[in-house]
Order: sequence, then C-alpha cells, then structure tokens
Amino acid sequence: MMGYKRKVLETVVASKVRQVSLTNKQESGHIRQDFVTHTYKQNHNTKMSLPTHMRALHLPTISPDPQITLRTVPVPTVVPGSVLIRVLAAQVSQKVYDIYSGKVGFTLAPDMIIGGGYAIGRVVQPGPDTTSLPVGKLVMIQSFLRARDNPDEIQAVWGTFDGGVPASREWIEKNWKNGSYAEYILAPLENVEPLDEERLCKPKGDGGLGYSVENLLQLPVQLVVLGGWKGIGLRAGERVIVAPATGQFGGAAVEVAVAMGAGQVIVMGRNMEILKRIQGLYPRGKIQIVPMSGDEDGDVQKLTSWGPVDAYLDISPAAATGSTHVGSCFKALRNYGRASLMGVLPEGLSVTYAMIVWKSLTVKGQYMYDRADAQQIVKMAESGVLRLGPETGVEVVGRFKLDEIDEAWAVASKNTQFGKLIALTP
Repeated sequence: MMGYKRKVLETVVASKVRQVSLTNKQESGHIRQDFVTHTYKQNHNTKMSLPTHMRALHLPTISPDPQITLRTVPVPTVVPGSVLIRVLAAQVSQKVYDIYSGKVGFTLAPDMIIGGGYAIGRVVQPGPDTTSLPVGKLVMIQSFLRARDNPDEIQAVWGTFDGGVPASREWIEKNWKNGSYAEYILAPLENVEPLDEERLCKPKGDGGLGYSVENLLQLPVQLVVLGGWKGIGLRAGERVIVAPATGQFGGAAVEVAVAMGAGQVIVMGRNMEILKRIQGLYPRGKIQIVPMSGDEDGDVQKLTSWGPVDAYLDISPAAATGSTHVGSCFKALRNYGRASLMGVLPEGLSVTYAMIVWKSLTVKGQYMYDRADAQQIVKMAESGVLRLGPETGVEVVGRFKLDEIDEAWAVASKNTQFGKLIALTP
C-alpha cells in the first residue's frame, strides 16, 4: 500500500476493499445484462431530489503526502451558465494522484474538492438560462475549461491543472476549483454534453448498445485524442503512428483513429503484451506493432516497412524523457506528413530544423480539444462507429465509493496501462 492518509471529518465509515476481479458473469468489464436493464429502468424512471448537503473529497493543498479528507459540505448553488449534476461515476487514475502529490509539477487552487471533468452524471438542476438539459438527463462532463470572454488565453484542465498563469488561477479559484469526487458537481454549461441514454445504455436486444455508466467514462479520454487527430486533419485510409500506445490515452488514440477511418495504425511501446492485445482487437492487418528498441534508425526502418506514413500522434508522458521514439516517428513520416504533439515531455525535439523544412512536415502542438470535438465524440459513440467497453479491450477493474478512495488509489497504482478503468461511484 502507498500509505495514503485520510481523515473522515463527519461520520467515520468503515472502508471495505471492493472486490477488484469481477465474477465470471462480469468478466472483462461486462456488466450483467439483467443489471444493465435494471439500472437503465431505474435511472430512467427516478425523479431527482436535491438535499442541502453532500459528501465530497477535499484536498487542502498539493503535497508529497496529500491529506485527502471526506467532508460534508453544502450542495453548490446553481447560477446562470451552470448546471448541477449528480455524479454517477468519475474516473480514478494514478496520474491524478501524482498531480495531487506534486510529482507532475502542475499547480492547483487550494482548498478544493478533488477530481475533474472525467465524469458521467445526471442533471438535477439546470441553470435559469439552460434550454436543452432537462432534469434527469444523462450527461458527460468534459474537463477542458475556458473563460467565456477570453477562451484563447484563460484555459485549465478541471481538477488537475489551473492553467499555470495568475489570471487562469484566479478564475479557477473563484469559479471552478471543485471537481467530480463528490455526490454533486456544479459544471459550466458548455462543459456538459447530453447523452442518448436509450441508445447507449439500453440492452443490445432492445436496440441499445448495452453500455454501463462506467463504460461511458472512456468518452472524456477519447475526446482528448480526438482533438489531436482533428488538429492534423486525419483522413480516411491514412497510415498513422500512435506512440506510446500502451497507456490510457495512447490506447484511446488507436480507438479513435480506427473510428475516424484510418487505414492502418502502427503502435509503438515497450510492453509487447499490451501491444499484442490492442492488435488482437481489430481485423488482421489493421494494427501493426513496432517495439521501442532504442535504436532510432532501426525503428524507422520498421515503421516504414508497411509503406509511407501519413501522420503521427505523440502523447508521451514525462517518464518517456530521453526516449528515441520521437526521432524515429518524425523520420518515418513521408514528405508533407503531419505530427500532433500532445504529451508532456520536458525536453526539446530530437529532430532537425532542416529535416522539417526539407520534408515539408506539419508539426502541431495540441492542448486538449475544441468544443465541437466534444459534441462529435458523443455522436461517434451513439452511432456505434466508436466502440466502448470490452470490445475495445477496456475492463472495469474496480468500483469504489467516496469513503473507499484509499483503496481506489491503490488499485489505480497497479493498473496504469491501457485497458484498465477504475471508477468512483459516489
């Protein structure tokens, strides 16, 4: 265990470690069909009621040993431009804990309710200017926050990064510092996307896609990489590289590229087991594997062995500093190829100015996505073009309540690779 400290300030609730491995009837992240049907009917028919207080996980400040506490706090007050949502599921990941413990170097407002926009919920109280989000509507909460009057300059990632400049920090602290690790969340209207519950959650035999609420947590992750692919204009039939492809966002980049019509996706990484698992999810020849060997030029030969490479999406974590894969992927691009950089490498690019010029490459940094992308990712899922759940190799390995956050972090720390999803279900 990681030695997490937690103080339950109101009622001390005995935490019980949830069973992580699913039963045979729930293997590979499947929710039993009868459970899906029951959940759908129950949620569809329930009327919303609003208490005065709620439970939420609170963080006073970023520190090496973050003091996350469970508190009872007032339910947020709805104001124009906002909507109050009952949180049904929010994603838990080791990367988020690393931010709260100061390992990543991101800054956050003090005295915040943790969690961010990677959540699914149900509208309980729309703002007075809301026109399309009725009470009871199932919604996706997305995490890229932008000031309405200055969206190009004031930006933040909800619950994990306050933007890094004084103006965005002040804006976040005054308005949106409280996240989704709570029973209710007050969200900006533009960060809430309505979901077709009948299509997404009804059983397959009744015309739906049979997804659980936890399956829908893939959507906010897929949304991030959709922004990267759209930023470089991915076109149907193109051959593309995703590197690294073995993490949560890298695996999502493969899913989205295929859904957008990529002809072939070359995946790079060091974990061959995961790379082969990704390859096995798609028709023969759709996914090709190139292990990261550390031999930059040798990897270029492998990357180009199937033909010219049109585009490359990189979403490298800081831990990939010093890796040779960036240079290999740039060299593998054909003339007039495109590269989307979405990672957080703290170092310079290992490619030359001259090579970019001579090959007429387009290199685009992509910080998150546009509002229209959020609407598009939902449409892709509802149409069935973009798959979710076990069909994409993603299984729910843990479901936890707010008072079980220690256990959730512990499970997340052991499941950082692609295909593992941990949900907080307040």
